[in-house]
Amino acid sequence: MIQDPAASPNSAHTTTPDDAFTPPAGSSLWRRDFLLGAATASYQIEGAVAEDGRLPSIWDTFSATPGKVLAGDTGAVACDHYHRWEADLDLIDNLNFEAYRFSIAWPRVMDAAGRPNAKGIDFYKRLLGRLKEKGIRAFATLYHWDLPQHLEDRGGWLNRDTAWRFADYADLMSRELAGQVDGWMTLNEPWCSAYLGYGSGHHAPGLANVRYATQALHHLLLGHGLAIPALRANDPGSAKGIVANVGRGTPDSPSAADVRAAHLFEVQHNAWILDPLLCGTYPQDLFELWPGAEPLVLNGDMRTISAPLDFLGINYYFRTNVKSDGAHGFVEVPLDGVERTQMGWEVYPDGLRDLLTGFRDAYDNLPPIYITENGMASNDRVIDGRVDDPQRIAFLKRHLAAVDAAIKAGVDVRGYFVWSLLDNFEWAFGYERRFGVVHVDYDTQKRTIKRSAELLARFIAERRTRGTA
Repeated sequence: MIQDPAASPNSAHTTTPDDAFTPPAGSSLWRRDFLLGAATASYQIEGAVAEDGRLPSIWDTFSATPGKVLAGDTGAVACDHYHRWEADLDLIDNLNFEAYRFSIAWPRVMDAAGRPNAKGIDFYKRLLGRLKEKGIRAFATLYHWDLPQHLEDRGGWLNRDTAWRFADYADLMSRELAGQVDGWMTLNEPWCSAYLGYGSGHHAPGLANVRYATQALHHLLLGHGLAIPALRANDPGSAKGIVANVGRGTPDSPSAADVRAAHLFEVQHNAWILDPLLCGTYPQDLFELWPGAEPLVLNGDMRTISAPLDFLGINYYFRTNVKSDGAHGFVEVPLDGVERTQMGWEVYPDGLRDLLTGFRDAYDNLPPIYITENGMASNDRVIDGRVDDPQRIAFLKRHLAAVDAAIKAGVDVRGYFVWSLLDNFEWAFGYERRFGVVHVDYDTQKRTIKRSAELLARFIAERRTRGTA
């Protein structure tokens, strides 16, 4: 295991105080029980989309549709992780990460009749077995957007039956992988699946109707709620949770109208997901934004959706500055002179702290939190065998400091997963946007550790010897 990547032959310069991940004394990040890991998702890295019985997913269909993905990119090969998983797990180990968050490809593990696909399941058994050998904690996400196409052909998440098929899938995987997973995550970012997939059309399956979005979201959350009892019954020793992407909205002016607009932004991005999970109701303010878009909710649905969670995963990337649209909604007002990433997203670490403390105040039953994604895209290049990514280093340092501030304010945050381990298929943006702390040359599949990863690895190693209990 690499204890000091900054001093390895692959490292050409020494760490300076400006780029070191060395939190101040007293920071919660020195606690050895605060988990530091890396995250990936199946469609973004695995490739091998037609091997060993894997069925087509909605992202295979969507990315093969002209004009849907930048440069016509697809996930057919991606990072070829399906064939290179052993070396990639060695990379995680060598970078000292304590946990790995990955997702299972639903189309890889079941056939169209719902029967298990042994070859696909075996892939994840081997991966989990190796993680356990290395002492790396495993967090498995069941759904990171790659719905089997045959289910979309029957209505996808607009069809209530898909929630039950998801529960069948969760039941199968938790029986097959029992005892190997530290934390199960049912859904990743249901807001994106529902709104980007069914409301705006930016993501697969590419539908665009806000009424579709609210109904799809309801069925996604219903599937989550139906899956939780199966996970608990089959794998009682693991933790069970869900992952929500959240957004910080700030008003463009102190006017009442703009303050209300910022509130409605956060209702749409946060409360739309968290209220049903933690309170058993949808926020009524949501339907001020989208009148007439209430989903069909059957008796018992909200009780199922609001089943207790062992933890809540939070994904955070940026804030949005908004003003009133003059009616009942909001419009974005981009700020001048702020730092932005390759995605055009503002770098705003305070937003993460503010959201975490806000959730603590809003929800009496807020479960323990893991930051399950946080990171940034930059146009990284390999120069003389190295990748220097100073903006990412500063980004991660400042967001980890925001997490520490939230913990000191009383929020129970248990860990942080950087997004992402590898540069990968960035959905509708294809391969142009690089989020990884490890660079991937998509022509050769060569991995090159970026400076940010070297420094994270050094801090984790240092924490093992200097950290507090």
